[in-house]
Amino acid sequence: MRRLRHLTSQHRIAATNRLLGGLLAFNAGAINAGGFLVVGMYTSHMTGFASMLSDHLVLGNIKLVLGALGALLAFTAGAAATALLVNWARQHRLRSEYALPLLCEALLLLVFGLIGATLNRQTPFAVPLTLLVLSFTMGLQNAVVSKLSASQIRTTHMTGVITDLGIELGKLVYMNREGSPLESRVRANRTKLRLYATLLSAFVVGGLVGPPASSTWVSSGCCRWPCCCWACRCRPWWPIWCGPGDPLAPISYTLHSGYRPRNKR
Repeated sequence: MRRLRHLTSQHRIAATNRLLGGLLAFNAGAINAGGFLVVGMYTSHMTGFASMLSDHLVLGNIKLVLGALGALLAFTAGAAATALLVNWARQHRLRSEYALPLLCEALLLLVFGLIGATLNRQTPFAVPLTLLVLSFTMGLQNAVVSKLSASQIRTTHMTGVITDLGIELGKLVYMNREGSPLESRVRANRTKLRLYATLLSAFVVGGLVGPPASSTWVSSGCCRWPCCCWACRCRPWWPIWCGPGDPLAPISYTLHSGYRPRNKR
């Protein structure tokens, strides 16, 4: 629980980034696979939509061009929303500067879990509203992890993760010459290796959980509890709006932050 309190704080360490990255990669894998059952498209990455945009521009299929453009704009808007929220939190010196975008993501997932199957209304972009909501959510999440890790961690697409994992595996099995200088020897970065393996594994496990969860929870509206648990795990309310020593702030938070209230005379 102590580490969970640091997930959205402004002070970052590698272990906390790895934990949050794994949790969000699991979340992205579940949304990507579960959303495919609902809208028939993968929404956690935009490579396919960018290719669709160029392909159907050439073919003159304006309807599919609008669909791809809508997904790209929604993903971009989600990333922009994260930048606005995080920078606003930094300007106001809030303790949990990454909590606001995670709270927004939790609320969007809650909406998707409750009424996702009914969000089939067509939009000006000729795609269901569900697709735009999921694309916006994934843009929001990817920007969160990108900002907190200085663009070293990605959770919504695995192409770069698998590439970096392969590079480190190649270094791991490389046979250095006997007697070669230590500074010239090829060594794998085992910290990065664990990080990339964690992200990939979490994404795959999320993909296994997503389809059955979506078919069961989205259709029956029972997704509210897992989404509420996700929202509660972000713990954004008290750390954001209550400063240390605020009478509304939980005692555990003030103690954890190192604050000790003074006795008033």
